[in-house]
Amino acid sequence: MPGAPVKPMLAVTGELPSAAGWGYEFKWDGVRALADTSGGRLTMWARSGVEITAAYPELAALSGQVTDVLLDGEVVVLGEDGVPSFTALAERMHVRQLAKAARLAASMPVTYMIFDVLRLRGADLYRWSYRQRRRALDELELGGPNWTVPPVFPDGPATWAAAGENGLEGVVAKRLDSTYHPGVRSPDWVKTKLETTADFVVGGWRPGVRRIGGLLVGVPRPDGRLEFRGRVGGGIGAAMERELLRILAPLRTPESPFVPGGGPAGGSTRGSVPREDARGANWVTPRVVVEVKYGQRTPDGRLRFPRLLRLRPDKSPDEVDDAG
Repeated sequence: MPGAPVKPMLAVTGELPSAAGWGYEFKWDGVRALADTSGGRLTMWARSGVEITAAYPELAALSGQVTDVLLDGEVVVLGEDGVPSFTALAERMHVRQLAKAARLAASMPVTYMIFDVLRLRGADLYRWSYRQRRRALDELELGGPNWTVPPVFPDGPATWAAAGENGLEGVVAKRLDSTYHPGVRSPDWVKTKLETTADFVVGGWRPGVRRIGGLLVGVPRPDGRLEFRGRVGGGIGAAMERELLRILAPLRTPESPFVPGGGPAGGSTRGSVPREDARGANWVTPRVVVEVKYGQRTPDGRLRFPRLLRLRPDKSPDEVDDAG
């Protein structure tokens, strides 16, 4: 990950912790970003390690408010109702042309939700507890037209209720005495969504009444194959279908990226695509990540009642696992 100072710590998906010793934050529907103000200028990195400074010129002034710190947070675009819109943010996250980024900053400004400080005046804070880091972050008194430090709450159920009332994505609980583990998905941080969603990799699509009747999605295995998780037909309107075809059509390939079949009588093996779903499928190189809402999972991991929520251009396939 050249250039990036560290990989962000990640949360596991789980039930909201109810024991003592936890702090609770709102879960923001945006993209993770690290911000470094050393050298008198702001430099930002995405979760993948790619530098994204040019995409968000309205955040540059943050370096004038605080120097030589490394911050962790989420970049969001807030709608008129104050709720983050990932759809709006998707128009900005990959922009690197300075003139276009400046135009979008004026018409569709972002807000940087800062929730952690990892370096302060040259000293690394990774071994500090979350409680200590939050106190240090609050003492910086950061606040501006395009950045803020959202509060942390002591009451989990009340935070959960407030997230629902305000249309937010969910809650992240953080153990107060935990340290920061760069690049680790740690049980010291637990994310709980208001709806069950997860990210999956598209391995193909089947035609239906329209050109895309359903996406065939899965999760990557160490050998590079996908384990089939289901066919997603809900949530694909006309605009989404056009966008999917624009992205997926150039990735078409003659071979399935899923685990090969070969069960009894030509049926499917665990992780492979059933014959009824594979029939007439258009296979693609597995590069596109989507977020899917679903009801439950079958014992073999298949999604029940899946519905496409959105594309995830901010995530790569190797970041997808069944933890969500």
